[in-house]
Amino acid sequence: MQLNRESAFNRAVALATQERRAILGITGAPAAGKSTYAEQLTAGLIANGHKVALVPMDGYHLAQSALEERGLAAVKGAPQTFDGYGFVALLKRLKDSPDETIWAPRFDRSIEDSIAATIAVPPETTLVLTEGNYLLFDQEPWATGRRLLDECWYIDLDDDLRHERLEARHQRFGRSPQEAHDRTYGSDETNANLIAATKPNAHAVITLT
Repeated sequence: MQLNRESAFNRAVALATQERRAILGITGAPAAGKSTYAEQLTAGLIANGHKVALVPMDGYHLAQSALEERGLAAVKGAPQTFDGYGFVALLKRLKDSPDETIWAPRFDRSIEDSIAATIAVPPETTLVLTEGNYLLFDQEPWATGRRLLDECWYIDLDDDLRHERLEARHQRFGRSPQEAHDRTYGSDETNANLIAATKPNAHAVITLT
């Protein structure tokens, strides 16, 4: 199913107005725009009176020190560089324990590390948005997490534009032009190909420009 922004918003409203709490996933390749879109969708829903929380998967990045100890720093962003089981446990808790305030971690790109217990999901939350790379993976633990999502949408973006944005983002956070290029077309592209293979599993596809 193909959605535009308006139809996607209406679909999110339907999820937010069910009798039980729903979880909506937003996925896509690095720099496809999923974080920005998820933030915009969350803000729009809140502005229209809905009780929504955004809990990104990036909060479950392994700490930079842990990545360095394990020799994984060069492939940060790959599936094995996340605490996938921890993320899935959070989704299950959000689903099964709607009467308690649940705290989630947030990834701070300025320090390239996660900060624990910074995102609150109070009991009145009727829709939780989560966004991240591997929400539609068939492998465990991601497959278990996938089954906890009411819907998951795939954000599509032209690869040339996505690469351009990704290189610019790497430079904005301190990498040299060469480092940004190598990361974009190296480990990031490997991850992007893994994520693109999950697109057929999405409930809907949204093309952003």
